[in-house]
Amino acid sequence: MLVLLGTGVVANVALVKNKGFNGGFLMVNIGWGLAVYAGVIVAYNSGAHLNPAVTLGLWASGATEFGSGVPVNALSILAYLAAEMIGAILGAVFCWLAYKRHFDEEPDPANKLGVFSTGPAIRSYGWNLVTEIIGTFVLVFVVIAFGGGRQGDGGLAALGALPVALLVIVIGTSLGGPTGYAINPARDLGPRIAHAFLPIKGKGSSDWSYSWVPVVGPIIGGLLAGVASYALLPIIHVATGA
Repeated sequence: MLVLLGTGVVANVALVKNKGFNGGFLMVNIGWGLAVYAGVIVAYNSGAHLNPAVTLGLWASGATEFGSGVPVNALSILAYLAAEMIGAILGAVFCWLAYKRHFDEEPDPANKLGVFSTGPAIRSYGWNLVTEIIGTFVLVFVVIAFGGGRQGDGGLAALGALPVALLVIVIGTSLGGPTGYAINPARDLGPRIAHAFLPIKGKGSSDWSYSWVPVVGPIIGGLLAGVASYALLPIIHVATGA
């Protein structure tokens, strides 16, 4: 749901002959924020991580549960990461199906790739990495703070969906310009894989030389946020209300 709606708003803005064509970066930011809202709503039962950076950040924070009593351990972490990646790939495939004729009409391969994955406004791998680390740190650190600090029941669903959606919008409007703010390894890598295997007319390169930045940066940012929350955010003991 997250990637279907998120890549969908980019397709609406970027691909020719769409009613939302040239809608602008603010439209994209709002669309991605509301895509997160929808994703959190429908994935509530799992804790609605939607994002490997959140999963790893919660683990680094010392959380004992991911949501609905799911314990934090190696098996659950791997299961969450796999599910997030599969969901991202499927969302991108459905977006392509929805906009198939518009992909066919779009003459610029870069616009087609931009629907699926992020790319830098100025290509500088080191600084692009820094931007992704900072943006993801803000996301995960504030998500953990929304939940009352390091506590047992982790995940976005515990917060209510609207605060997370607004957080994603503000990250996009404030920090999203340099790289397109992936802030989610699955959100970028999953659709990039879909771009590589889908029969998209005139699609061009999937830009694998950049692909590591929106994966490594968010992972580092999420882990740093989890460690920082362990030290800086208060602990709420759910069972006692203390």
